[in-house]
Amino acid sequence: MDSLQGQLLIAAPRLSDPNFFHTVVFMVQHSEEGALGLVLNRPLETSVRDVWKQVSDGDCLIEGSIHQGGPCEGPLMVLHSDEAGGDMDVMPGITMSTNREAIEKLVTAGASPTRFFVGYAGWTAGQLEAELESASWLTCDAELEHVFEDHDDLWQQLHRAVTRAAQTSWIPPEIMPDDPSLN
Repeated sequence: MDSLQGQLLIAAPRLSDPNFFHTVVFMVQHSEEGALGLVLNRPLETSVRDVWKQVSDGDCLIEGSIHQGGPCEGPLMVLHSDEAGGDMDVMPGITMSTNREAIEKLVTAGASPTRFFVGYAGWTAGQLEAELESASWLTCDAELEHVFEDHDDLWQQLHRAVTRAAQTSWIPPEIMPDDPSLN
């Protein structure tokens, strides 16, 4: 089994589960025991600052919204680029923290690109593989900007790119036009 850790899952258009309809999931962990991912394109109307005021008297230098990471309940999770302060390195340039002290340092420093999540997407052993086999998900490599930048149309962008790449993968690159619309 090839691990999908550090990859993106792009929901297939026919995936009608409301928890995952048109979502992009960043895979934090994936092994034979199961998988854990965070939905990147479900920002909530609650800001990181508002949540931080409820749990701490300290300053919050983080702008932006909390994201709904998935339907499973869990601790506050933060993806960031501060490798020294993380609980787990997910891929080069992206670390995850759930530890309160590490999160407090991130919130008060405000320097590292961050994305905050409540909830997560979880799969039991073999469940994600079955969903991949049934074509519920497309996959692609994650880039830092996918994880840390806000894109209103992230699903559309990635779905278009992945399906275009699949459709043209059989065409030799030397005969592929620079602009296929001129074909």
